[in-house]
Amino acid sequence: MSEQLVASLAGPDDAPVVALGTSIGTHQGLWDPQAAVLGRRFRLLRFEFRGHGPAGAQSPAPPGPYRIAELGTDVLDVLNRYDLDRVAYCGVSLGGMVGMWLAANAPERISRLALCCTAAHMPPASMWEDRAKTARTEGLSALVEATTGRWFPAAFAARHPEAVAPVAAMFTGTDPEGYAGCAEAIAAMDQRQSITSISAPTLVVAGAEDPSTPPGQGARLARSIPGATLTVVRGAAHLANYQDPGPVTAALAAHLAPLLG
Repeated sequence: MSEQLVASLAGPDDAPVVALGTSIGTHQGLWDPQAAVLGRRFRLLRFEFRGHGPAGAQSPAPPGPYRIAELGTDVLDVLNRYDLDRVAYCGVSLGGMVGMWLAANAPERISRLALCCTAAHMPPASMWEDRAKTARTEGLSALVEATTGRWFPAAFAARHPEAVAPVAAMFTGTDPEGYAGCAEAIAAMDQRQSITSISAPTLVVAGAEDPSTPPGQGARLARSIPGATLTVVRGAAHLANYQDPGPVTAALAAHLAPLLG
């Protein structure tokens, strides 16, 4: 059963719509650096995955496990709620995985696609299942240190604790069942074949220092999706759009520019 996600649509009335999908364990605040720029020329559809979102604006977290197809169907329901026939879609990590599913399974709804720090397949499944179990039994505070250690390079975290702290708070504020269900969706995911059918013009962004989805993963995505292009952000880890917004925002703006006519 599809869940009604917390969502918002804002921006110039006649502008093309860009949907923004977040990583597991974060909320739409992750996209704020890009939203400040893209929101001037596009309508931004912002939504929270199951169990994700800030306090008071969190999507429901039904019992897991979830599947990527269910998370994608949730997003299609949001498009229908706002009477949006076709949108551009940009996704980080889990958000990118859902974007791949949408572009492969509902191609008529996705005009352009941007995939940031993500992958079509992320084994071993046992790693994600273990994280889901820990989330349910010990809470997300038991996972936050290791997670932010993957999301940001150690040197960046040491120099900019003020940047890491809000993301750590997003993570620990996520509903444990929502996190666990999404982790199980990643565990079961294998989109390596389906992405070869994606027809939307696609940009792949990778962080050069990303231990979770390294640049090689991004290169494989770009080779698998017909006509896709790859941008690698030097010095960035898994949350490249947040850690180093400038190059990611520029790449997204260039990729989305054809929608403006």
